Amino acid sequence: MSDPAHGITTGAVARRLGVSPTTVRSWDQRYGIGPAVRADGRHRRWSPADIAMLDEMCRLTASGVPPAEAARAARQARPPAGPTVPGATRDAPPAGPGATPETAPSPAGVPPGRTRRAGPGSGLPLGGDVRQEARGLARAAVRLDGPAMEGLLQEALAEHGLVTAWQEIMVPTLHAVGRKWESSGDRYVEVEHLLSWHVSTALRRAAVTGPATASPAAPVVLACVPGEQHTLPLEALAAGLAERGLPTRMFGAAVPAEALDAAVRRSGPAAVALWSQARSTANHALARHVAGTAFGVRGARTVPLVLLAGPGWLGRPPAPGTVRPTGLREAIGVISRLYGEPAGSAEY
Repeated sequence: MSDPAHGITTGAVARRLGVSPTTVRSWDQRYGIGPAVRADGRHRRWSPADIAMLDEMCRLTASGVPPAEAARAARQARPPAGPTVPGATRDAPPAGPGATPETAPSPAGVPPGRTRRAGPGSGLPLGGDVRQEARGLARAAVRLDGPAMEGLLQEALAEHGLVTAWQEIMVPTLHAVGRKWESSGDRYVEVEHLLSWHVSTALRRAAVTGPATASPAAPVVLACVPGEQHTLPLEALAAGLAERGLPTRMFGAAVPAEALDAAVRRSGPAAVALWSQARSTANHALARHVAGTAFGVRGARTVPLVLLAGPGWLGRPPAPGTVRPTGLREAIGVISRLYGEPAGSAEY
């Protein structure tokens, strides 16, 4: 058990900050973000000043600052502290402001000029060509930092608009979490769940804050096909349509065929967006049925346009009465034209 007077252990610090102990140790090894004092020269004991430095490191990385730059800024912000543990030794001064991971002191067993790869929890496989906001969101997700994710998502929507925020920030991060989960033996499920919840919350908030959608016009029905649980892309479409003041009816995940048929007949939609994530859920017969469902008074009956949304529909040409948009922007444009709006009338 840690003695508060002598600092706390790495595990206790990690729990307090919401990161893994491996992440804390890798920051120490790679960037010199370690305690100023170690008991017996070996065991890490983190003082309040050290913890404040780590907290600043978390804040900066969550905002999208690369770890090496965040570490330099966090080290500079740490006030000097003297030894507080009997027999403790003060660490060698960390690398200076101009140092990089290549010039920082090497961890044991790592040749000079090379760095040890960060351990589990250090990040997500985003690749090199992504926005800094996506990197910040990924770091916050791995740390299970809900408040940081909420703030970053709100900022992304406000600065870039819905379509760009969805396609270039939210989607790459969600895909990276999925790849991490697939490659780590079912770990990081909690990261995926928390990130998805915050993305959903941000999208629904964007839909609610859009223009008023009370309208006598025919709505757009949004539904996942039977067996399909992925609703986030439809939530993004609902938010995009709400930005334009277009009426929607969201029915969510895995809508049974009978329920979908009843919803279409009762609401008389101008369009129906059917999401399928995988070919195993793409029900082409159901899509053709919806596209042929007529409603309205005799002599003026109409049918909805069916949008085959999602990668599950790939592999077959769209049937009559259906279209297959290539992404969120195109889907919003296709639906907007049904209501007499030019596809480019909103800024995205």
